[in-house]
Amino acid sequence: MSTPLSRRVLGGAAAGVAAAAVLGATAPSAQATPNDLRERPFRAARPRRHSRRPNILFVLGDDLGWADLSSYGSPHIRTPHLDRLARGGIRFTNAYSGSATCSPTRFSLYTGRYPGRTKGGLAEPIADKSAGLEPTHPTLASLLRNSGYATALIGKWHCGHLPDYSPTRSGWDEFFGNFGGALEYYSKLGLAGEYDLYEGDAEYKDLRYYTRILTERASEYVSRDHDKPWLLNLNFTTPHWPWIADGDEDASAEIVRRIKAGDRSALWHQDGGSIEKYKEMVEDLDRSIGQVLNALKRSGQEQDTLVFFASDNGGERFSYNWPLAGNKGSLQEGGIRVPSILRWPARIDGGQVSDLPVFTPDWTATLLDLAGARAHPAYPLDGSSLAGYLLRGAEVPERDLFWRVRGERALRRGDWKYYRGKSGRDQLFHLSEDAREQADRAPFEQARLAELRTAWERVDAELLRY
Repeated sequence: MSTPLSRRVLGGAAAGVAAAAVLGATAPSAQATPNDLRERPFRAARPRRHSRRPNILFVLGDDLGWADLSSYGSPHIRTPHLDRLARGGIRFTNAYSGSATCSPTRFSLYTGRYPGRTKGGLAEPIADKSAGLEPTHPTLASLLRNSGYATALIGKWHCGHLPDYSPTRSGWDEFFGNFGGALEYYSKLGLAGEYDLYEGDAEYKDLRYYTRILTERASEYVSRDHDKPWLLNLNFTTPHWPWIADGDEDASAEIVRRIKAGDRSALWHQDGGSIEKYKEMVEDLDRSIGQVLNALKRSGQEQDTLVFFASDNGGERFSYNWPLAGNKGSLQEGGIRVPSILRWPARIDGGQVSDLPVFTPDWTATLLDLAGARAHPAYPLDGSSLAGYLLRGAEVPERDLFWRVRGERALRRGDWKYYRGKSGRDQLFHLSEDAREQADRAPFEQARLAELRTAWERVDAELLRY
């Protein structure tokens, strides 16, 4: 796909309702939701026609907060394209990331397992070249490829660096994007000043705004005449720091100057950004996803493509997380509960909302199931397939959602959440009544607290030590 190139190219082409949603309350059909949808509680549809194995477009935003979408209650950010995606499918109100930071969540998605089962998953997040996703470990991509899928990853990898780690070593046929956790949007310089835009394992020079480049690449991929079903992991870096919108070339130049002067904190952008700049970036992310979805529609593949959108963890300091407490890095709700939307027109009706508690490893198990692929017996999944729930309305057996990060622990069972933060104090919250985690029920529910703590420790004993 040819696109005019800027001079920078070197080559290549309503909050109250949100509070109700966060408590897990599904909206009755007569009640408007934040984006004025007429949502109804999820119900599986009867198959309208024979459907083949779906294409899978799995889109991740980076550090997007719980309520940063207008469909999740943002009072000032407008996201019409993601809202339209929700109108065409299911909006989940109790969906969680696999961890509280970037790379461990990606490990949990790609492996379908707790990050602590792999050495690379112990980094929170990966910050050097010593850790990564071992190429011998089965992944969502390798298992789908073995089942007849074409596979591609466009955007942020953050599961290890060359020469030892790469998407093309872990099951993706194609890779175009960055290896590290953050980069400056124009120069593509990473934390240590390294250039970080690659096609496959080779550097690719393009100094346009990164979100534009990823959008072009993804639109081209979904527009192809594919001869087999496909998986595309589309991992935007937006709205991760540095907070630079398309056109902010002066801010870009200043950050580049600091990086080249040896300032390893330049990308953190502690002295920059604003609520308005963050709004620009989220709305740009929404427009970009809209462009990819339009390309998908024009290709004639929309009906048979399962589109999933989520954030890799909770939001950073400019995010809107109300009423949740905590942010990225914490196992409080604001660090791990994320906006999540699923659409598959061939099999799932639109305009629905689900309050089922789910987390990242569940989506791995679900996608494998829907694609007719099986997990490797030596690497059992920690997630549960939701295929029966989505397609037939089957009950999802009660199970625990487990998280562990350095200095914090959490486990959700039904509406109850066991949490121990860096204070070292065990706490217990009833999330359907107290999503903000302010009313500690531990003193009054000692037996339940002990039961959930034991369940957490049972899983923890299976994992690698930090």
